[in-house]
Amino acid sequence: ADIAIGSSQRFGVPVGYGGPHAAFMSVKDAIKRSMPGRLVGVSVDARGNRAYRLSLQTREQHIRREKATSNICTAQVLLAVMASMYGVFHGPQGIKAIAQQTHKKAVLMAKGLEKLGYTIEPETFFDTITVDVGHMQGVIMRSAVAEGVNLRKVGATKIGMSLDERTRPATLEAVWRAFGGNFVVADFEADYRLPKDLLRTSQYMTHPIFHMNRAESEMTRYIRRLSDRDLALDRSMIPLGSCTMKLNATAEMLPITWPEFSDIHPFVPANQALGYKEMIDDLSEKLCSVTGYDAFSMQPNSGAQGEYAGLLTIRNYHLANGDTHRDVCLIPTSAHGTNPASAQMVGMKVVPIKVRENGDIDIDDFREKAEQFSENLSCCMITYPSTHGVFEETVRQICDITHKHGGQVYLDGANMNAMVGLARPGDIGSDVSHLNLHKTFCIPHGGGGPGMGPIGVKAHLAPFLPGHVASDGREGAVSAAPFGSPSILPISWSYCLMMGGEGLTQATKVAILNANYIAARLSGAYDVLYKSETGRVAHECIIDTRPLVDSCGVTVDDVAKRLIDCGFHAPTMSWPVAGTLMIEPTESETKAELDRFCDAMLAIREEARDIEEGRSDKLNNPLKNAPHTVEDLVGEWDRPYSREKGCFPPGAFRIDKYWSPVNRIDNVYGDRNLICTCPPMSEYQEAAE
Repeated sequence: ADIAIGSSQRFGVPVGYGGPHAAFMSVKDAIKRSMPGRLVGVSVDARGNRAYRLSLQTREQHIRREKATSNICTAQVLLAVMASMYGVFHGPQGIKAIAQQTHKKAVLMAKGLEKLGYTIEPETFFDTITVDVGHMQGVIMRSAVAEGVNLRKVGATKIGMSLDERTRPATLEAVWRAFGGNFVVADFEADYRLPKDLLRTSQYMTHPIFHMNRAESEMTRYIRRLSDRDLALDRSMIPLGSCTMKLNATAEMLPITWPEFSDIHPFVPANQALGYKEMIDDLSEKLCSVTGYDAFSMQPNSGAQGEYAGLLTIRNYHLANGDTHRDVCLIPTSAHGTNPASAQMVGMKVVPIKVRENGDIDIDDFREKAEQFSENLSCCMITYPSTHGVFEETVRQICDITHKHGGQVYLDGANMNAMVGLARPGDIGSDVSHLNLHKTFCIPHGGGGPGMGPIGVKAHLAPFLPGHVASDGREGAVSAAPFGSPSILPISWSYCLMMGGEGLTQATKVAILNANYIAARLSGAYDVLYKSETGRVAHECIIDTRPLVDSCGVTVDDVAKRLIDCGFHAPTMSWPVAGTLMIEPTESETKAELDRFCDAMLAIREEARDIEEGRSDKLNNPLKNAPHTVEDLVGEWDRPYSREKGCFPPGAFRIDKYWSPVNRIDNVYGDRNLICTCPPMSEYQEAAE
């Protein structure tokens, strides 16, 4: 095979009524640079130390924009970490033992059913079997439920079942009773039914880390060491523009650990998941109230998948009306790259719309293109507030123009954190939006996922929302499970319940206030790139660092790396405008934290001024050498500034300072070395013993 795709759910991740869990894609070396997303590769830092980084970043969809060919941008990192820790703790021997036990249980199950006269399909299996039971399918499945076991209906006459390491002898015996047998596990001898020529003989999981953490104490310390290297919200503000990195309250996240949410299979009978139904229905109702839409689908697992599902809904609406020719989608050139990628995925033709110097959509160009493609216009895709962090005043005109020419309006809900309680997309004139629950509604980003991107629609589009044969009997699913990744929905539901309407509205107001406070404090030192006619921004602002390149050779990368020394994750870099920083403070940050960030940014501007006015060397200065690590505190120091200035700039804590684990990374080296090679066994034999 050239490409292999699979799921990591069996690596210690709960089923969670359908998710989340991480999928993986692996490819042969020759096509690795065609993969969507990004890969982790090996690089070196300024001291020659090994460093790992995300490689091939120029392929990120928001940079490629209209050239993007994929909207697969949600990496389920949090779940991938869970699965990786499962592998780290068990190691290759443990993983193999679990696989052996699982297969033996499946063989035991098959032997008992064969003794009852049933034929097992297929002849060769690992953990999943199918049994042809003829007209007895319904009777047996009901008997199994009475025994406390769910089986899987396969067609009209067959029953399927999968076993895992948690399957106990009592479960096997309960299934046999449902099939009419009164056996015990001791009646059978476990063996293997795997072809010998398929048994693996090569080594796997050879990295030392899979051999060094058998004890729970060592495992806990290993996880702690890794987390100490992260610069997360529990340490500081993360001002990533367009990402809404806000507080994820512990009280909101506790319920997802409860087995009543985490241990339910997505295809259990509906009467076994009535609590989930009540929660999902209530959350949908609340989101309808917040957005002004009439119906919601919880299927999409990310904002990008929400875009795809929303555009499919629009397409199916046009098809149902006989407008099979409507396939043109108008998208501003400032849009996130997933917009045109999603449109292409559903077979639409993307027509770019110009953007004015102030960042607003060129309403004249929009009107002209809408008229030009009137007969074939399917929809437009816009973001509000705009991608540039401004409430555009022509948004209603854009909706009216689109509707006049028979199109639908897709309003990207990525910036909903600036609207909740103050404005509703459905009232503005849009027909469909996705909501990033991992942004506005508090599901953690988890290093890239899990996410949820449910779509809300007006009543006329509701019949065309994604269906699922397992829940409503309809086709058109965009997710393997009827409700996407429902086990994380208790987070957003709890957030809405605890905040209430008044609290949600206040959060929006504070988010906008915080962004304007930063814009005001930094103006003068930096240009704020886009503002409304009143001189205000929405919930985020774009700081222009490009003049520093001309005045002193300081790049946006230098500013971002220096912020690490100050104890801050950098804002979003070079998007939507190359060479700028997009800052979104959210409502979660106190004035003290906002001031600490502003102090750091103002100090960085003064360090750039030192270069401009000749007080600092143009190449050997704190900005060009950032970030500084603990290693910079010891050994020789040949730099023209003090260690204190390098390691403890304004904003940095003296106690509990965050230290970057590596110095400046060589990006070019990293892009050339995508694959992490494991050391040979001989290098860690001692550690393993």
